[in-house]
Amino acid sequence: MVALSVILFPPLLIAFLLVMERVEEPLRRPASQREVSEFLNTATAGEVDTLASSGIRRALFRWRRRRGGRGKTTNPPIV
Repeated sequence: MVALSVILFPPLLIAFLLVMERVEEPLRRPASQREVSEFLNTATAGEVDTLASSGIRRALFRWRRRRGGRGKTTNPPIV
């Protein structure tokens, strides 16, 4: 059992790191000026409330998710 865990741990760790890299990439990408102006023109009341209470990252996450844009992530940003 120990030998099996020693053999499987490195590949599982690498797979986990690759998945986390894909999750973190959209969160590190700053919002462009065009994207922010588009957000301000088309945001719903709920997204504006999110902007006021949680900041631009979470508001843009909700906006991208509603639009089905390229910012598809599974978890909203914490910051």
